[in-house]
Amino acid sequence: MPDTRVLIVDDSSVVRMALKRGLGEQKGIEVVGVAPDPFVARDKIMALKPDVITLDIEMPRMDGLTFLRKLMKFHPVRTVIVSSLTQKGCDTAVACLESGACGVVAKPAEAYTVGEMSRELGQLVRAAATMPVPKPRSAPSGDVERLKLRPSLSTIETTHKVIAMGTSTGGTEALRTVLTALPKQTPGIVMTQHMPEGFTASFAARLNELCDIEVMEAKDGDSVLPGRALLAPGNKHLRLARDGARYIAHVTDGPRVCRHKPSVEVLFESVAQTAGKNAMGIIMTGMGNDGADGLKSLRDAGAYTIAQDEESCVVFGMPKEAIARGGAVKVCSLDRIASEIMDYVSGKVRAAA
Repeated sequence: MPDTRVLIVDDSSVVRMALKRGLGEQKGIEVVGVAPDPFVARDKIMALKPDVITLDIEMPRMDGLTFLRKLMKFHPVRTVIVSSLTQKGCDTAVACLESGACGVVAKPAEAYTVGEMSRELGQLVRAAATMPVPKPRSAPSGDVERLKLRPSLSTIETTHKVIAMGTSTGGTEALRTVLTALPKQTPGIVMTQHMPEGFTASFAARLNELCDIEVMEAKDGDSVLPGRALLAPGNKHLRLARDGARYIAHVTDGPRVCRHKPSVEVLFESVAQTAGKNAMGIIMTGMGNDGADGLKSLRDAGAYTIAQDEESCVVFGMPKEAIARGGAVKVCSLDRIASEIMDYVSGKVRAAA
């Protein structure tokens, strides 16, 4: 299999050289060029035809988001965002994901330490290279066309039900697709998306603007309530716990699990133990196997479990592993998952025996 050909786009010469060295030393990756701004990058993309580009956000002459949107409209290319963790950068990085970027890696505060995150970037670059080249798209208008779902949930009892979701690569769009289709009466949702620290709050805020349900980054002790979705904070684990009769979020530090923090595995195992047959577990697009055993634990505990199908996944890694381990009661496409949630809550489908 040929090496993945990468073009690095960053205005800092120190960062460019650090990334070139760090990525170039990794097996299966060839750095074919570097560019200090989008205008140089445009010419090099046409000349070098890289498989993947890494793209900074704050650059001279044109910012990374504007450049990405132009690329996705006129000359789509697989793109990984490498961004500093400023609040402005976080918001823009989330917009980049919505505009077609394959993923985001947090750039360290000190330019001279960039090489230390090159291995994580290399993993994402190799994963991006396996994805289909994005189809040409227009810039997002800000209006989300919502899936029209059938019955009203206004008379459905949801107090003791919990929905747990786990996603990774491609998960930002998957979560948006599902959550924007859900009504306010949906049972409480807990979810883990692999994102760096600092990005999850911006992503949750963006989803909150688009959804009928309330979406927020989880804080320790938050109540899991109908009409609310709690997102695991970057670099923290999210667990479901009980406080008397109510479910609450338990946000903790700790080692990586399945190479991730937050980990889907941690979330799913806690939901299996805490909610059992009153839970629904959903695993969607992502590379690796995080959450595969956890979905099996949910099914074994009596939960109704779903895995996203291969055709609608950006990366069919986590769902594939979960299916292989017997964790999925049902496999379905992304555009069916919101309806499956409604059917579960209304009693049209039953949890695993």
